[in-house]
Amino acid sequence: MKIIIINGPNLNMLGIREKNIYGRQTYADLIQMIEEEADREKIEVICRQSNHEGDLVDWIQEAYFQKYDGIVINPGAYTHTSIALADAVKAIAPLPVVEVHISDISTREDFRKISYEAPYCIRQIKGMGFNGYIEAMHTIMDYVSNPVHPKGSL
Repeated sequence: MKIIIINGPNLNMLGIREKNIYGRQTYADLIQMIEEEADREKIEVICRQSNHEGDLVDWIQEAYFQKYDGIVINPGAYTHTSIALADAVKAIAPLPVVEVHISDISTREDFRKISYEAPYCIRQIKGMGFNGYIEAMHTIMDYVSNPVHPKGSL
């Protein structure tokens, strides 16, 4: 099992920015947590972060061409603005993509309630903090291990 974790803008600022929303744990803490879970589950995981939209698009496409089993993506603010990311996720179907948000974007500012990527993902996880990434990895594992995916099953 090979999963890529893609993090968008400002995720590198975890532990610094808006601690009341994102907490005090750092980006390094997040990566350590993901890697420890990947080791337990025998998953090959690659974690990447960029503040540049094109990098995220390139990594989505790379996951397809390098035959990853799935993508966990936190597009950050690009969630609400990027048709390019939505098109990239849509283009690589049927590769499973799970969208993750540390905070519950549905309870925040109105503009954060819109996700351009969500319609093309197998699931959106929000408001679970760092644990959302672990849940997303397990969602991909379950999805890949189940050869039949009834519409709306996740």
